[in-house]
Amino acid sequence: MPYSHHSHSGQFCKHALGTLEDVVLEAIKQGFEVYGLTEHVPRYRDVDFYPEEKDLHVSTLVEQFDAFIAEAHRLKACYASQITLLVGLETEYITELDLKMLDDLLERYGEKVEFMVGSVHHVDSTPIDFDQATFQKCLESFPSKSHSNADNPEAQTHEQMNTLLCTYFDSQYTVLARFHPEVIGHIDLCRLYNPSLRFSDYPEVWEKLERNIITGVEYGALFELNAAALRKGWEGSYPGEDVIKLIQKHGGRFALSDDSHGPHAVGLNYDRMASYLRKVGIDEVWYLKRTDSGPVNAAARRMAAVKVDGNWWEHHFWKGRQSTVA
Repeated sequence: MPYSHHSHSGQFCKHALGTLEDVVLEAIKQGFEVYGLTEHVPRYRDVDFYPEEKDLHVSTLVEQFDAFIAEAHRLKACYASQITLLVGLETEYITELDLKMLDDLLERYGEKVEFMVGSVHHVDSTPIDFDQATFQKCLESFPSKSHSNADNPEAQTHEQMNTLLCTYFDSQYTVLARFHPEVIGHIDLCRLYNPSLRFSDYPEVWEKLERNIITGVEYGALFELNAAALRKGWEGSYPGEDVIKLIQKHGGRFALSDDSHGPHAVGLNYDRMASYLRKVGIDEVWYLKRTDSGPVNAAARRMAAVKVDGNWWEHHFWKGRQSTVA
């Protein structure tokens, strides 16, 4: 079952390209059967706007998200005979204001928001996936607590990284525990610019990561296998192999996403991701399906996780994308 649970478009995200309909048409062309539309929720402080948004206002982002929900549902109905579109959103957690406003947004839209991708892109109000310089600025903003590290730059950096990672995973835990997102987005985004970093080198961080994984497993989340890491220089997708093994240890379930930012990135590197997943032993993948009856999920939405029948890599979708998917 070819699918993605996480995507963006230039129509509703200033660092993406193309219209939402362009994205949908490309997904249909490539043979996707289930495709999630998940634009970012608004940010509610001017200080949190990205450079390409400098001429916008908070009200603009709110109106833009309103327009996204309307257009996504129009496309869902228009192309229902060709593809199953799921209308969702991707979370932000910069300050407590974002969480309060997300509560309000979910109440306002009700069942029009069919699922959520639970993501964190900021640490201490600084974006950690914008560019390496901004990430480094965030890292250096954390003071060293140990005076003995003053003359040991390596030890000081290790301590600062420990604080950054702990803060990231604490924020992630808040999103998971409060909102129960159906999909946990790029769980290890915090090491985007340090892909060789191993969380096990930071015992406190590893403990928090494991707590988050257990939380997600307990309420029934799917853990996103996100191909975007490959276009950002990683050898595999998010998450790294160490995190995959930890998720597997606790019985976690995985779902695929391309995290596309326009039609040009729909299905991008899915061949390489599939090879990576086979290499690290992902034998089962899951997808979300709307349910019109029966029990609701942990977030009180009618969205259920369904396991792909048989060997997922044998689906005809993969044929011709790369011969090494076997």
